[in-house]
Amino acid sequence: MSNEKALFEDDFNADFEDVFAEDPAMDVVEEPANDDLGGPVAGLMDDLAQKTVQTEQPIFSMQDDQGGDAPLPAISIKMFYEREETHQLMDICARDRRMGRATVESIPGGIPAAITFMQNNPTPNLLIIESTASADQILREIDALAEHCDESVQVMVAGAVNDIKLYRQLVARGVSEYLVPPYQPLQVIRSISNLFVDPDRPFVGKQIAVIGAKGGVGSSTIAHNLSWALAENARVNTTLVDLDLSFGTTALDFNQDTPQTIADALLAPERADDAVIERLLAKATDRLSLFTAPASINQIMDIPDEAFTTVIEAVRRNVPYMVLDLPHSWSRWVQRTLVASDEVIIVCQPDLASLRNGKNFIDQLKGQRPNDNAPRLVLNMSGVPKRPEIPVKDFAAAIGVEPEIILPFEPELFGTAANNGQMISETDATSRSSLAIDHLASVLTGRSVAQPSKSFFKKLLSK
Repeated sequence: MSNEKALFEDDFNADFEDVFAEDPAMDVVEEPANDDLGGPVAGLMDDLAQKTVQTEQPIFSMQDDQGGDAPLPAISIKMFYEREETHQLMDICARDRRMGRATVESIPGGIPAAITFMQNNPTPNLLIIESTASADQILREIDALAEHCDESVQVMVAGAVNDIKLYRQLVARGVSEYLVPPYQPLQVIRSISNLFVDPDRPFVGKQIAVIGAKGGVGSSTIAHNLSWALAENARVNTTLVDLDLSFGTTALDFNQDTPQTIADALLAPERADDAVIERLLAKATDRLSLFTAPASINQIMDIPDEAFTTVIEAVRRNVPYMVLDLPHSWSRWVQRTLVASDEVIIVCQPDLASLRNGKNFIDQLKGQRPNDNAPRLVLNMSGVPKRPEIPVKDFAAAIGVEPEIILPFEPELFGTAANNGQMISETDATSRSSLAIDHLASVLTGRSVAQPSKSFFKKLLSK
């Protein structure tokens, strides 16, 4: 998670206190003054704060901020290792979300063990072999191994030294990749992915999933405004996909009348090629496309889990950034979609139900996505008058993740935008909520978002 948090609460009342003041580079976070929490509430918060995610694995490297990784196809991988550290790293790679379809087996012994194995077994799709021997010995053993392998096999060598001469000699012998320590899980996974990328569809966009910790926290509003900020303020092509088939609000929020919806693709996923997807999308702006939901209870659609995966992957191949507005439900396809996403955003309110459910979300996703960024936390509707709230500092400590942004309670701004079919950036680009969502878009893209200046004449006219 980025160390620079945009919380945009500097205009809150004087009753609020700065809970992150120890970081001078951070904007002031102001929270409502609440009565002390005690009794069962305090006990549950203590229990939540003490829960930790047990991944039972060593940490080899810092998390990578890059996104847009396509899952590997269903391939067989045999690794012949020499060092136990390399074995552990490959075990981490095998559990990564990107390698869910691949079959991985690790065998000790290095290249000699690979030669023995290949004499009596069929060739896998990929051979990964580790050797700490000298360059001359590696080349001799590779030549001996080649006598027992099919020509179609991909071979990746993990060596001990960074030797360009050895690399060139290995490539001349048909070796696909040569890795040198220190190894990183994502480096290994992406090197494997590059060997099996579909040449007709080499590109996949960054998948951002937004889900609420409970109903009514405003996750759809966050997803829609984030999509707008990515497209119009960060200026990257973006597609918003509304997956709440019965109650989705994308068409309403963007003032669109779309006769065709994502249900048309989900009901016939085998036909959802690039041309069909393009025809079903609605254009909100030059950079923002919408895949709206039917938002109707006239028909109960029993859609297979695989249909969601097929359609999402089809959309992802055609746009740099894709935002998924997920319904507040828990099913196998929702779980798979969250795990497969490059970024996950959990939207909460500062209350106990959001804390418990958000903690469950974050703990499970951290365990299933060990090589990815932790889920990002958005606190929405903070500072509702006369409503008891869990202080931000206590909420962050209990849930285990500091909020990426905190959106204040601004009912007039959000209500006006919703009734007009606009985004809050269109209604008031200088509002605290709008600036916070722009910051989130900047964090996700790595692009700076130009902050609008407050117009003196606009302020006069608004009085």
